Amino acid sequence: MNILLVYPKYPDTFWSFKHALRFISKKAAIPPLGLITVSAMLPKSWQKKLVDLNTEELTDQHIACADYVFLSAMYIQKESVEIIISRCLRNKVKIVAGGPLFTQDYDNYPQIDHFVLNEAEITLRPFLEDIETGRIPKRIYQTDAYACMEDSPVPDYHLLNLKHYASMSLQITRGCPFNCDFCEITSLLGHKVRMKNTEQVLRELDALYALNWHGTVSVVDDNFIGNRREIKENLLPAMKQWMKEREYPFLFTSQVSINLADDEELLSDMVKAGFGSAFIGIETPDELSLLDCHKVQNQNRNLLHSVRKIQQAGIDVSAGFIIGFDSDTQSIFQRQTDFIQQSGIVSAMVGLLNAPKNTRLYQRLEAENRLTVDATGSNTDFSMNFTPAMDKQLLMNGYKSVIQSIYAVKPYYKRLRMFLQNYQPRKSRPRKIEFAGLIAFLKTVIIIGMINRGRFEYWKILTWTLFRRPALFMDSMTYVVYGYHYRKVYGLGRDLNEGQ
Repeated sequence: MNILLVYPKYPDTFWSFKHALRFISKKAAIPPLGLITVSAMLPKSWQKKLVDLNTEELTDQHIACADYVFLSAMYIQKESVEIIISRCLRNKVKIVAGGPLFTQDYDNYPQIDHFVLNEAEITLRPFLEDIETGRIPKRIYQTDAYACMEDSPVPDYHLLNLKHYASMSLQITRGCPFNCDFCEITSLLGHKVRMKNTEQVLRELDALYALNWHGTVSVVDDNFIGNRREIKENLLPAMKQWMKEREYPFLFTSQVSINLADDEELLSDMVKAGFGSAFIGIETPDELSLLDCHKVQNQNRNLLHSVRKIQQAGIDVSAGFIIGFDSDTQSIFQRQTDFIQQSGIVSAMVGLLNAPKNTRLYQRLEAENRLTVDATGSNTDFSMNFTPAMDKQLLMNGYKSVIQSIYAVKPYYKRLRMFLQNYQPRKSRPRKIEFAGLIAFLKTVIIIGMINRGRFEYWKILTWTLFRRPALFMDSMTYVVYGYHYRKVYGLGRDLNEGQ
């Protein structure tokens, strides 16, 4: 069999980092981890080729040479998915589809030949057995069961062109112990946190290291600390030793819940193991809204204090915020702005509330006849898929005012200075300035420091960092580039670049 694995293109969003990647001459932020994991489950005798549309073009020759095209996607990639499907149909090549988009929405794709849904560790094997024994494959392979993570293989990292990516990806756990009503993770992956064993994780680190990868490794778990006992007692000690023996080749990023701030030992161990940043779903500083959406882990705590504690331990916090809860009043716009500015969370993803399919929120809004359109999956396109409780125009205007207040140049750099004051990275973490980093810095001088209308603020933050926090100069310049991307992706444009 000749298998073509195709990953659809992302639109320009908060997490695409399209405008930031140009500074470091990369084509994509992260690789298609799901597809290269599926690739590792296919028979060794099969020929496999990966085409990531975020890094290269898909040609008709690619498609024509394939017996099957394997396609995986998320909601936000739907537009690219349609193009891929039409091209496969034109070339008369069969499609095997899986991943979050198709698991929740396969009825909308009658033109696809086979669906391998849910978790491939369970559903791919029956499909392969049907092919290998000469049976006609079924159209749908699905399950209500959850996979044992110890059955997951080392991804086929060798299929990637590593030079195209800013970061590599690693999955350690699936599932989340919490039940936020707007989140689709538990409907897809369950409440029980399933975890790879320590030896598996080290084998994957070995695989990346053997390919000479050095740099950021994104742990893509929806909540890395969901199984704190196993993480603390087994995984982190082994990762600390592995990193030390190899002179710290990786810098890990992760997604965690805010209760990380309650465990100083876990915080310390994560930093020592090489974790330098974490994304946290803060959502809102409003207690009533947290109660309404069942965000129990964020309730009854000083969220600002928790964020600062994590920052001061040596982990840079980025965070998600949501506007549009039924209990939100007009005061929420200023409250969200004030919280973000005071927290020093530089990468603050502020989105309007949407209801993904199969979530408790979706079911409630459906019962209330408030759903309007399908969710886009984007966090920056100013859309909602239901009728909000607040007047919609008032909500949109308030949301836009929050974006302007936190991402216009002056407030953004003010928040960056606050972060640099609070952040205490592990001193022994090596931060070598390589040639590529020097070129990236020179690009910031030209593009942001000379061409961009916010150039005066650029020179102020550069000078401030050199004199006040010189050890964090690379971090500072990285966030300068992120700010450039965020202003582009939120469409702030020239009228807001003056920092009004």
